Order: sequence, then structure tokens, then C-alpha cells
Amino acid sequence: MPIGVNVTKAKDLQKDMFRQVRTSLLESLDIDYQKADEAADASAKTAVAAKKQALRDVTANAALDAASTADEVRAVWDADVLGARPPEHT
Repeated sequence: MPIGVNVTKAKDLQKDMFRQVRTSLLESLDIDYQKADEAADASAKTAVAAKKQALRDVTANAALDAASTADEVRAVWDADVLGARPPEHT
């Protein structure tokens, strides 16, 4: 009997990876927001807030929800929001 991949678990692991990557990005954006706040730069604050919301929304990914194989799950990565995908562990 071949060993299968639990796609539901793979999706959860992919979301965990999203969360790991976004943590440092959110921390950096917090600093950018504070700088914009200190400078009273409303447009910069709005731009930072939009980036932060995109990072929060990254786990609500329709492509990930629709994935039905481990390869499809692995292929889901929003580089525009999360940046380059980190190297995978082997």
C-alpha cells in the first residue's frame, strides 16, 4: 500500500510557514508605521497598514484551499506579499 500525503495537514503546515515568514515582516512594518506616525505622514501610514493587512490575509488563500495534492500545496506562495520562498528542509 503506497504512503499518501495528508493534504489537510500539508495545508496547515503551509499556513504555519506563512505565519513564520510574516512575523518578521510585520515587525518591520510596525517600525515603518511608527516612523510614519512620528512624521505625521498619513499616506505612508495608509500604505503600511495595507501591507500589514495583506500579510494578515495571506493564510486565507483560495489557491491553498483549492489545492488537492502536496505539490499543489507546496506551489502556493504569494511572493508579492511574503517575498521569496525560504529554502525547504530536506
